[in-house]
Amino acid sequence: MLETLNLVILIAAGLVAVSVFTSLVSFRVGAPLLLVFLLVGIAAGKDGPGGIAFSDARAAYFIGSIALAIILFDSGFRTRLSTFRLAAAPALMLATLGVGITSAVVGTAAHLLFGWSWVEGLLLGAIVGSTDAAAVFFLLRVGGVHLREMISATLEVESGSNDPMAIFLTMTLVSMITAGALDFDSGTAGGLALQFVQQMGIGLAAGLAGGYAIVQLVNRVNLEPALYPIVVLALALALSGATSLAGGSGFLAVYVAGITCGNVRIRQQPALKNFQGGMTWLGQIGMFVTLGLLATPSQFGEVALPGLVLAAVLMFLARPLAVWLCLLPFGFTRAEIAFVSWVGLRGAVSILLAILPLIAELPNAQAIFNVTFLIVLASLVLQGWTIRPMAKWLKLIVPARRGPVERIELELPGGLDHEIVCYRVHPASAVARGARIPRWARPSLILRNGKTIRLQKAGRPEAGDRVYILTNARQVPVLDALFAGAPEDEHDPALFGDFPLDPATRIADVGAAYGFRVERRDAELTLKQVMERELGDDIEPTDRVPYGDIDLVVRDINDDHGITGVGLAVEHVEPEEPVLPFFFSRQDLNRMGKRAANRLRMRRARKKVAARRLSAYDTPPKEAEIPADTADPANPASEADPATTRRSS
Repeated sequence: MLETLNLVILIAAGLVAVSVFTSLVSFRVGAPLLLVFLLVGIAAGKDGPGGIAFSDARAAYFIGSIALAIILFDSGFRTRLSTFRLAAAPALMLATLGVGITSAVVGTAAHLLFGWSWVEGLLLGAIVGSTDAAAVFFLLRVGGVHLREMISATLEVESGSNDPMAIFLTMTLVSMITAGALDFDSGTAGGLALQFVQQMGIGLAAGLAGGYAIVQLVNRVNLEPALYPIVVLALALALSGATSLAGGSGFLAVYVAGITCGNVRIRQQPALKNFQGGMTWLGQIGMFVTLGLLATPSQFGEVALPGLVLAAVLMFLARPLAVWLCLLPFGFTRAEIAFVSWVGLRGAVSILLAILPLIAELPNAQAIFNVTFLIVLASLVLQGWTIRPMAKWLKLIVPARRGPVERIELELPGGLDHEIVCYRVHPASAVARGARIPRWARPSLILRNGKTIRLQKAGRPEAGDRVYILTNARQVPVLDALFAGAPEDEHDPALFGDFPLDPATRIADVGAAYGFRVERRDAELTLKQVMERELGDDIEPTDRVPYGDIDLVVRDINDDHGITGVGLAVEHVEPEEPVLPFFFSRQDLNRMGKRAANRLRMRRARKKVAARRLSAYDTPPKEAEIPADTADPANPASEADPATTRRSS
């Protein structure tokens, strides 16, 4: 018994270590890291070189559920409330209606391809209906793809909030198949709707209440500093379990609790982020490796062809259709809708849900699991490997707002308002170029070449110095801007314009200086006012506003997306849009509607003109009335009154 336990510990720890070291290969070849973890599990399984026979579906589901709860809590903890508010409406539409549409389309295709019942087809559609939070968060946050905040926020919030919908549909359909209820009627639909509202409502309320309780408890109780991260994560997992027992969605509750805790001041916040980051990585590795161990690739051949066809239906039909219908009312462009459609990665959540039919011992459970595994592999390989090229082709990548910054946060014991931050001075930072550090952020300590330098003798900070500053936590973003390196494209005229300008300058003054015509209604407006009027709320660096023969370019923005720097490009550049024959945006539909209305109006006008001409042609002209007493019967025209003759002619 003891030898068996030691062997299990050895194998588990060894697989985790191998997964971590294979990440080096992933970064070199550009492979999705989570795909590597999954392949490590497959290689260690009974069909791989490892030869480990693992078939305990209940244990795999238990491990995956805990890992998913940890991932969702950390994802919510790192989601800013402003980001959530920015993308809440479109993301929640995708997380509910989008999952339903995707499940219906994939379920219909599965019913036709495999000959299963409608309920079994819809079950497979529900299993692969949600995007994977771990995959999306990793590729967007760790992969270094800088997108417009509206796009990245929509993808992150959607992936963090759509799992409860997929879990609800999967569990409901599994229960229906187990009970033998294979037909839908109005009563069944009404019961499902009521059950869905109950689960989501209880999950949302429990998440808000539980997050608030966690914050109050942590801020009021004095513990050993190392215990705070442990108790926070333990309370989050307890909240998930309690909410599920109460009939709500535990995964939704833990995600909402993470958002609540991460957007208020909570004790030991830097330590919480570091600890949760490590636990999230461990959860991802453990979940993907365990699910890889559970797979049996030797059985994939039986469902390979229809499974890959179903994966193509999901990636090229179901997901794009759902995204297009859900995002159409929110003003996304055609390229943005296409990109959101493509970043519909399926991952461990889908495989985790595919275990439920195995646990319930459904007739086609193994086939459903194998098809799901193939779909996940196809999604991670094709979509996960092409996220950056797709964003680049669609011209959605924007320059980073801030260059690299190396910062360490240290919280003061018992202090909730102040902390110590340590910066390594980047050679290209504003501080290294001579910018002054604000008075409220005077350094407490400077380390230079491994030695402590007295502040009076240190002079200006130099590149490579480590500067320790006592500051209010709310001022950290300001210091980040001072100590960060310059973005790679900071001075590229093609991106930011030829000349920097003050956003508070009147556009009339700029027009007089650079020789372009300013409209009378804009004469008293500043550059910032004109640009914000044209761009709306979703403003990012490099956004352009054409004005006559020149372009006004956004150079810098603040955290609220307000313009703080403007560039002027002396020549107007027409943006090159990729040619997409589908994903019509709301603007495209409006333009097509106006064109159709104009064509219809012109067609009606032509018909009216043609009708008038035809009427004029069919009506005989009236004969001239000539007075009998003035006309000569032999030659009427010669004897008639001249005025009368002119009128008749």
